[in-house]
Amino acid sequence: MTATKSKIIITKEDYSTLNSYITNLRSVRYFDGENAASLQEELRKATLVKSEEMPVDVVRLNSRVIVKEGTTDKLIELVLVVPEKADIKEKRISVLAPIGTALIGFREGEKVSWDVPAGSRTFTIIKVYNQQG
Repeated sequence: MTATKSKIIITKEDYSTLNSYITNLRSVRYFDGENAASLQEELRKATLVKSEEMPVDVVRLNSRVIVKEGTTDKLIELVLVVPEKADIKEKRISVLAPIGTALIGFREGEKVSWDVPAGSRTFTIIKVYNQQG
């Protein structure tokens, strides 16, 4: 799923939230089984940290992220949220959507990729904004 070989970094709270979505049957309506398996694999390899130890440039739940599409100069801004807060018109993308799963736990400057019906898409994380405190 990811173009980079580095392990993702995730807060213990985000890990717990994401794990509950994967393990609870009610979440099936939010994403397909293949995406769930991909996210679960990423979580298994993740480095878990306390919220206060989380680097400020790492994508986490509720991060506002600016990514650059492929080799173009097209910038996309989005906010990574839990499934029930997702709203494409507001640029709030579910962490359980393919792009959300691809971005979670990665840092500014890293490249991520995921498969879409038209093939593989690659994005570079340009900027990550996290609320402090």
